[in-house]
Amino acid sequence: MDEPKKDYCEPMHTAEHILNQTMIRMFGCKRSINAHIERKKSKCDYFLSEAPTEAQMQEVERLVNEEIAKRYPVTIDFVSLEEAAKIVDLSKLPDQVGDTIRIIRVGDYDSCACIGQHVQNTSEIGTFKMLNWDFEEGRLRLRFKVL
Repeated sequence: MDEPKKDYCEPMHTAEHILNQTMIRMFGCKRSINAHIERKKSKCDYFLSEAPTEAQMQEVERLVNEEIAKRYPVTIDFVSLEEAAKIVDLSKLPDQVGDTIRIIRVGDYDSCACIGQHVQNTSEIGTFKMLNWDFEEGRLRLRFKVL
């Protein structure tokens, strides 16, 4: 296995999974179309039909922290490609994927095909803080960190 990037941050990466599921549930969008996850701050992009309000963005932050506080176990399952297709969106996987897919589960809140490193329990994440966001031509970019 390759060494993780020097600034790789398991709490931030796991928080991104919770953020993605929160965005799906609140806005009916897909998981982030682009993510840059680092220790100091991270960003995710989403396609939305209209700009979210300040109140909606505050609610995203509140809900992400509410889910983190539930102390979900973060588990890894290896399932067949066929079984994975029933559980998660596989559209971002490369064409040359094997027959077994690694699924990361954050309690019963989120499941995602992922090769990254994660905390073992959401209690290890800390507090999710939305730094800022902008909306342009249907793309919402969120910047956040964990404290």
